[in-house]
Amino acid sequence: MPTPTALTGRSVRAVAARTADLVNALARPDTGPGRVREVLRAHGETDPVAGADVEAMRGAAGRIRAVLAADTAAAAAAAVNALLAGAHRPRLTDHGGTSHWHVHTDSCDDAPLAEWFAASAGLVLALLLTDRQRPPGGVCAAHGCDLVFIDTGSGSTRRFCSKRCATRARVRAHRARA
Repeated sequence: MPTPTALTGRSVRAVAARTADLVNALARPDTGPGRVREVLRAHGETDPVAGADVEAMRGAAGRIRAVLAADTAAAAAAAVNALLAGAHRPRLTDHGGTSHWHVHTDSCDDAPLAEWFAASAGLVLALLLTDRQRPPGGVCAAHGCDLVFIDTGSGSTRRFCSKRCATRARVRAHRARA
């Protein structure tokens, strides 16, 4: 199995991408177990998903969205702290030798999906906030888009969920000036 990169490297980016994808999927009221399972599988997770898992994960997604919607680092930190209030002490796991060693803040390797989702997201969002001293992501600024994103880049603060939304916003602004 490959050796993971530094803490703020590949593993943080992977959890950030999975978190944003899950929050965006769970924002849709018609998202059910099948769609959540697809998102998880796209990120290498194979746990079964039941209807009760989806509803509990939807609650966690709302708390994660609050972090990403925060306008200031202080507001984001308060939302991250609220998210982490349900987390457990950090522990290392390799999932019985099936993965590389990594940190978990859920209760055990068989914790409910919502607990795992909130705990892993909270840990990554806390790391990103403390590393950059700014909110760790946002809600897309493009007109008509409410997707969230988590900013793992080292450049300036992101405002859009994708290049497509950024381009649409620039074109819209250009046309408004014309």
